[in-house]
Amino acid sequence: MNDSYRLKTDEKGARIQKMFDGLAANYDLMNRIMTMGQDQRWRRYVVDQAGLKPGCTVLDLAAGTGDIAFEVRRRFDDAAVIAGDFSLGMMAFGTGRKGGDGVHWVACDALALPFADNSFDAVLFGYLLRNVTCIQTALSEIRRVLKPGGKAVCLDTTPPPPGLLRPFIKSYLNHGLPLLGRALGTDPSAYAYLSNSTQHFETAEALADHFLQAEFDGVGFRHFLFKTIAVHWASKQAGGRQHNTSKKDL
Repeated sequence: MNDSYRLKTDEKGARIQKMFDGLAANYDLMNRIMTMGQDQRWRRYVVDQAGLKPGCTVLDLAAGTGDIAFEVRRRFDDAAVIAGDFSLGMMAFGTGRKGGDGVHWVACDALALPFADNSFDAVLFGYLLRNVTCIQTALSEIRRVLKPGGKAVCLDTTPPPPGLLRPFIKSYLNHGLPLLGRALGTDPSAYAYLSNSTQHFETAEALADHFLQAEFDGVGFRHFLFKTIAVHWASKQAGGRQHNTSKKDL
């Protein structure tokens, strides 16, 4: 771990921080099991949507153990990549992984980023917004540190959509996830939190509106896995907001 800033969190933030520290040892394995291995594909798609070029500067925010940061470095070995998270436990496991050469690890809070304005060509983040206490503050901070023309790309869960699959998805969230947690020797309450936070999070359409409220442009999204996952993308336009929006669901 290269840098550590004093982390300021409220009561909810402190609980989530402690929870992710406890999940760190099995986090990657649990993600692979929960998503049937699809999470790595989604993270690759996040990097695809960023439109990165050689020599780019990238912030992987809520980096966890660094999957997105490592994917950027795999594609661009001259990229300047910072992996930021407020869970020291997650970052401790990330720094020990192979493939992280050139990734700079920084402990930071998404609601008060310790970076100068206009620092990054892209800010990429997985499962961040569902866990912050204020989505708008986080998005405003992300926009602040983006360079003009830079891109934000977000991967997160969405509530079970209406339809025939809804009862099965809710049953999996309410019962399957805690069972998986127990099988891996993890505190089931952590996966109960994942279930509850997913079911009460914003829809993809509502989250797109949050990006617009934060003065992003070119907002779009794509659903995955029976509309339980969404990737959003948005730009910080050079020279001010141009109201160029294009929400879409593929």
